[in-house]
Amino acid sequence: MAFASFLGRVLFASVFILSAYQEFNEYGVDGGPAAKALRPKFGAFTHRVHSHAGFQLPEIDIKFLVAGAIALKGIGGILFIIGSTFGAVLLLLHQMITTPILYDFYNYDNEGKEFNQLFIKFTQNMALFGALLFFIGMKNSIPKRQSKKKVPKTKTY
Repeated sequence: MAFASFLGRVLFASVFILSAYQEFNEYGVDGGPAAKALRPKFGAFTHRVHSHAGFQLPEIDIKFLVAGAIALKGIGGILFIIGSTFGAVLLLLHQMITTPILYDFYNYDNEGKEFNQLFIKFTQNMALFGALLFFIGMKNSIPKRQSKKKVPKTKTY
């Protein structure tokens, strides 16, 4: 059972680690293709937050946002493989930040092709989010091992 759990963590984390590795190799001086794809989506997201919530998000250089995503996915994935709850939290943080920005189905007409594609990707990422929450919940519900010291019995006379 322990091997199956380890293999499941490796397969799950491979999605994040391979993505981080690819983005790291393509990063360059400007953030690479990930930054080019993220720039308009992040602009639309900040405009939507400003128009609906009434506050302005701070200006962030997109290449630093991509670097942060690479770090969260890479470090979180490696820690997740070894069974760390902190690794799962890092991956959760990545999912929580990037999913509504990258898969902005809410900016498209619900009859369009883009809407369906983005909505499917969004729901897939929500499933990953749910799996991470499940892992953290299961990890916290398992009782900690207690030492196997024998408690001396009280003598009754």
